[in-house]
Amino acid sequence: MLTIQVNGEQKSFEAPADMPLLWVLRDILGMTGSKFGCGIAQCGACTVHIDGKPVRSCVLPISAVRDRAITTIEGVGASPAGAKVQKAWLDLEVIQCGYCQSGQIMSAAALLAATPNPDDSDIDAAMAGNICRCGTYVRIRAAIKQAATGRQS
Repeated sequence: MLTIQVNGEQKSFEAPADMPLLWVLRDILGMTGSKFGCGIAQCGACTVHIDGKPVRSCVLPISAVRDRAITTIEGVGASPAGAKVQKAWLDLEVIQCGYCQSGQIMSAAALLAATPNPDDSDIDAAMAGNICRCGTYVRIRAAIKQAATGRQS
């Protein structure tokens, strides 16, 4: 029996030690907000926070998580940075198809938690590797800036 902390709650389950965290979250715990995109940690759709840092859950074995705090898209709105990012995403209607957006929001929330007033190079570095096939990058950048400043650009 494995136990992990997800969004502030202890979750116990049976799973192989090498099962990726993404599949534990989606298939065992029923938390489907984090998406499977590429399976090789290149697209960012599966991004979650481990101890506040963005990680790709599709390649992270559950055995590597242990007692670390996991935050998913379902719980990120409880943090100040996550709530600001989610509000900005809605205000600016960032989402087009939406598939990548949970990963985008998770990366943006981690950025703002670490760097409350990011410049363009901070945003570029934090969001690198989060791929949006619809090309909403301009709206993503604007939403991050709005979340940081409270003002629409």
